[in-house]
Amino acid sequence: MLFMNEYEVEDALRRFSGHPVLGPASRTLANLVDWTNRNSDGWAYWPKPCRAAKALQELFPRRWDDDTDEEYLAEQYRRALRPIKAFRTRQAADFVIVEVAS
Repeated sequence: MLFMNEYEVEDALRRFSGHPVLGPASRTLANLVDWTNRNSDGWAYWPKPCRAAKALQELFPRRWDDDTDEEYLAEQYRRALRPIKAFRTRQAADFVIVEVAS
């Protein structure tokens, strides 16, 4: 899997904003990208945040079919947040992680 560039993150944010799981996931990823750009040379140049978000980036389909089980997707999202939360703690980062509504 290739990592998402900033344009792809913005596209995911636009495409999935209304989805109950991918909406929060895309907002969290966009928040991480924004924080990275404000606190380093940028998303494209600092590999640590991109690697922490690898599983999160893999949640976003290149083609969307609405048949994905939302409970399964929500569990995958919660798992993808673990390395992001660890990164946020280690870096004392203040970006917002958007949780899925229960």
